[in-house]
Amino acid sequence: MKSSLSLRLEKLRAEFPSDFFTDDPHELNEYGKDWTKTFPPNPSLIAFPRSTDDVAKLLNFCHAHSIPVVPSGGRTGLAGGAVAANHEVVLSLKRMTKMGTVDPASRTITVEAGATTEGVHHQCRPHGLTWPVDFASKGSSHVGGNIATNAGGVNVIRYGLTRNWVLGLTVVTGEGKILELNGALEKNNTGIDLRQLFIGSEGTLGVITSATLKLAPIPAAKDVFLFSVPSLASVLELFRFARNSPLTLQAFEFFTDLCLARVTKHLGARPPFAASASHYVLVEIERPSDGSLIEAWLEKVLESGQVLDGTMAQNPRESAEFWRLREGISESLASTGLPHKNDVSLPIKNLEGFCSELETFFQAHYVGWEICLFGHIGDGNLHINIMKPDHMSPADFRLATKRVDLDLFALVRKYEGSISAEHGIGLLKKEFLSFTRTEAEIDLFRQIKKVFDPRGILNPGKIWD
Repeated sequence: MKSSLSLRLEKLRAEFPSDFFTDDPHELNEYGKDWTKTFPPNPSLIAFPRSTDDVAKLLNFCHAHSIPVVPSGGRTGLAGGAVAANHEVVLSLKRMTKMGTVDPASRTITVEAGATTEGVHHQCRPHGLTWPVDFASKGSSHVGGNIATNAGGVNVIRYGLTRNWVLGLTVVTGEGKILELNGALEKNNTGIDLRQLFIGSEGTLGVITSATLKLAPIPAAKDVFLFSVPSLASVLELFRFARNSPLTLQAFEFFTDLCLARVTKHLGARPPFAASASHYVLVEIERPSDGSLIEAWLEKVLESGQVLDGTMAQNPRESAEFWRLREGISESLASTGLPHKNDVSLPIKNLEGFCSELETFFQAHYVGWEICLFGHIGDGNLHINIMKPDHMSPADFRLATKRVDLDLFALVRKYEGSISAEHGIGLLKKEFLSFTRTEAEIDLFRQIKKVFDPRGILNPGKIWD
């Protein structure tokens, strides 16, 4: 005898063309997961709409018949936000990739949610413009997913988060209603900006199907530096030198020697310096018209005593090699071990206090464990990767790190930080949400959810459910 859900899914499939859905086991596994490995995927169907109207029709039916739906983009998230673990229908935006023409006067472009971040960059480059949202997964991540998670990345110090670069959205709510929010308006002072509710909501309020993006000029030229420094304190001191200089920072990234060892092995690359150090810093600046500004800054940096060695990329190939060391870290950790990831952020003013306690914290809680630390220190974001010891089973490892997470998040709260800087909450962090959000805030989240998704079919069980 067929289950109630099976009968409802049969009715759903009858409403659409034969190629609209798949239940092929390989596709179910592939589209039911994201980069999180903690939760095994178990979706019922994968849907591939071609238009906003398709999405609206699908969600209207699923709302009427209480069928749970998980929106899916490039699935590059690390918090389980795109995992379908409980027989949900996965709504993939893979087929919705159209990109409009760039409007150089308004510096905008309208794209469908399935367009990749890198694809948008390519579309805008001939006009000397870019969508300044950039990170290692740009070749796979979808614009809709970036917006739904308010993605960060390497350029936040210069341009801010994704929400700063979204003018308008087309969204389909959990009831199947289509909302056109703000269009291409730079100014629209007519009440609550509903667009901002959907940015960062992780697909729990509606499905973003297209967006009008705000663009920025590509810097005429950039210079990239790589430094080796003796400590995390030196990383922070070097950041102060950079932030207080007349230079325009594009990025300020750091990683430890353990990260470098993993990534060079994974890439088959040589270490950048003859002598090893405990920490490395990558700095990218917009090249000033007055070259003496760089010389004066470098002289101060070298005189500070915080730098052991350093080099400046002499051409685009060397710049790319420096960036490959930084952007290849996450992939190298996943390919050479089982990392437990934490993605925390602190107010810049509290970074020094937090980092000074962090090293003592590791010594107390993870004696003898390998900890790979890297991040966008310029915007207060640290990625903490605890590598599973060889002798420990994955189950025991997850239990051990989960216990320590409670103390780590208490330390984050002490310094007024966030337990998730850019990966979101999803399934992985939802039980820890109270470390960053008050009960009053979480209650308001739930009330907003009921307005846009009254039956709770969208991304159920995520964030605050």
